[in-house]
Amino acid sequence: LPDGVFNVVHGDKEAVDALITHPDVAAISFVGSTPIARYIYETGTKNGKRVQALGGAKNHMIVLPDADIDLAADAAVSAGYGSAGERCMAISAVVAIGEAGDQLIEGVETRISKLKVGPGDEPGVEMGPLVTKEHLERVRGYIDAGVQQGALLVADGRDLRVDGHEEGFFLGPTLFDRVTPEMSIYTDEIFGPVLSTVRMEHFEEAIRLINENPYGNGTAIFTNDGGAARKFQKEIQVGMVGINVPIPVPLSFYSFGGWKSSIFGTHAIYGPEGVHFYTRQKVVISRWPDPIHRGVDLGFPTHG
Repeated sequence: LPDGVFNVVHGDKEAVDALITHPDVAAISFVGSTPIARYIYETGTKNGKRVQALGGAKNHMIVLPDADIDLAADAAVSAGYGSAGERCMAISAVVAIGEAGDQLIEGVETRISKLKVGPGDEPGVEMGPLVTKEHLERVRGYIDAGVQQGALLVADGRDLRVDGHEEGFFLGPTLFDRVTPEMSIYTDEIFGPVLSTVRMEHFEEAIRLINENPYGNGTAIFTNDGGAARKFQKEIQVGMVGINVPIPVPLSFYSFGGWKSSIFGTHAIYGPEGVHFYTRQKVVISRWPDPIHRGVDLGFPTHG
């Protein structure tokens, strides 16, 4: 690329503010936490910029009693612990309906006990470290809080030690059961390998729980009941919905993005909306009339 086309700039809020208010910047695209996304959206639009600002998430996965529990357990582990939970589409809350709870917890616990944690360049490693020591301590703090607030700690990743990497930022897969909606491990986006299980008796309760959440990035349902799946996709107030698919991100020629506090403004990413965001439309109307065509017409233009 020519010089100046693509730049990597390191800096703090001062650098950010300089970029998002500068007259030469036409558009801003951001993915990060909700408070920062809101700030960038408000500041950018106030300064006449197009802004694409994606915020935080608390992605739920409902498991109905009729679901294939092995499939659901595989999906919960893959979506909950992939990338050590450090991705905006990670499943961090599983809502188990009725009798699905015990079987699902057993399935997830069995699977995470076999996960190999370590440096990503070592053979067979399935889950790597967290991004910084500070973030490691933050996630540990959430696990401590979950225990103190009364959740059942099924699998505790705090004591994990990786031989030869004792100073690494490693945290083992952590699983909570009997989580309630007021606990911080449920309300907050932890961004780590911590999966919280909420138990409910009725499907409608789970839909209401998700719809009342301030975030609306992604969600999924696991069921073999087509009617339940259709009810879910119609009533759920979330931007990306999976049916027996834990991370419902489409291929990039489709536009996608969350709802509620997971996105600010009207610009989704990728696909046609992404093209529209990074380009400007121009309308050109031309006509080459016959020389004999003359006359004044004060009516609405018909371009005839």
